[in-house]
Amino acid sequence: MPATDAFVQAQDVEVEDLGGGIKRQILGHDDNLMIVRVWFEEGSIGYVHKHPHTQVSYVESGEFEVQVDGEKKLLSAGDSFYIAPHLEHGAVCKKAGVLLDTFSPYREDFLNN
Repeated sequence: MPATDAFVQAQDVEVEDLGGGIKRQILGHDDNLMIVRVWFEEGSIGYVHKHPHTQVSYVESGEFEVQVDGEKKLLSAGDSFYIAPHLEHGAVCKKAGVLLDTFSPYREDFLNN
């Protein structure tokens, strides 16, 4: 998918199986911004990690115990969370669901795997 495409139809974009009950689909990006849909099976874990990108995630469905900088909250559909650059964060999926993750700048590592 070229970064300059104005329209992205989800059925045309590969869904990457990351293992551990997690799948990822990159829905659009340029050098400054990226949006990614991430599916989680119940019990799957987005292990605590950090990166230099600003991130905002929206809970599309399901229920997640989200940890940001040592603080934990139970979030469900309609909720969101913000992660400043370099803060440790992770999530445990309590009920199968989907997160929409946005990153600034884009996650180059997602494209080079």
